[in-house]
Amino acid sequence: MLAIVCPGQGSQSPGFLTPWLEVDGVRDQLVRLSDETGIDLVAHGTTSDAETIKDTAIAQPLIVGAGLISLPPLLGDAATTLDGVGLVAGHSVGEITASAAAGVLDAGDAVVFVRERGRAMATASAAAPTGMAAVLGGDPDDVLATLERHGLTPANVNGAGQTVAAGTLEQLEALTADPPTKARVIPLQVAGAFHTHHMAPAVSVLEELAGTLQTQAPSVTLLSNADGQAVSDGREALDRLVRQVSNPVRWDLCMETMLGLGVTGVIELPPAGTLVGLAKRAMKGVETLALKTPDDLEAAQRMISAHAGTPATHAATLSTRVDDE
Repeated sequence: MLAIVCPGQGSQSPGFLTPWLEVDGVRDQLVRLSDETGIDLVAHGTTSDAETIKDTAIAQPLIVGAGLISLPPLLGDAATTLDGVGLVAGHSVGEITASAAAGVLDAGDAVVFVRERGRAMATASAAAPTGMAAVLGGDPDDVLATLERHGLTPANVNGAGQTVAAGTLEQLEALTADPPTKARVIPLQVAGAFHTHHMAPAVSVLEELAGTLQTQAPSVTLLSNADGQAVSDGREALDRLVRQVSNPVRWDLCMETMLGLGVTGVIELPPAGTLVGLAKRAMKGVETLALKTPDDLEAAQRMISAHAGTPATHAATLSTRVDDE
């Protein structure tokens, strides 16, 4: 069974889309997405510097756009149906990429949604000095207890010994001075405390927008990073994308679900690397591939041939498992 996963904010790097623009049709598709958003994704994916693409309002549409333009070269005629793909999932903003790949939103609506998400989250971030820090290692229960003691939110529970704390800068400074036992605290270069109550103003903006968008049921199993479970209704999937902005990401549960379903191969869409790194540590025995450049396409297509299954069967299996629980 093959899973396609889509990374979140922070995975981008200067020039990462440059080699992709040499692939037939990719530049034209990225130009169309740029027109939809009013953001020059071609320039930001090729020539913009690290500081520019760190801006939440730019980073989020760029990451979603990158994932969407990589699907046709990866899957060919199956890019719109995901034939052979067992499930899709995305981390944070990557869940928008996954939802569009599964047909919940069309590409135009997806990039408009992420454009407004990025803008609204940037505005919310500017309201107070907040941030995020990765907590690596330590006993999981101790990590969570320490975050609670400092008033921080476990905004991303990523598994593989990685939790991301979010809150005010003062709270993060206190965590650095008093970390969990045997854990390292690494400040992250992000604009605010994403996936916490600090993002509440962005939720109302997205609720209004979501009411104007059309949705379809996912064409393949789509996992929600709120709880790692499958979402079979398009409107529910979109509602979860809205709520996700101010609620924690449970990527650890997504990986648990993938293992429970018998996933044997994971391909991460560009800008790839982060989620494959987590899978290598938490999903032992599962073949992984980070689709970073077109040079990786041949190996990725071999993986698709080796791991392709029947999506409807997998979806039914998950539905039965969830109902039983």
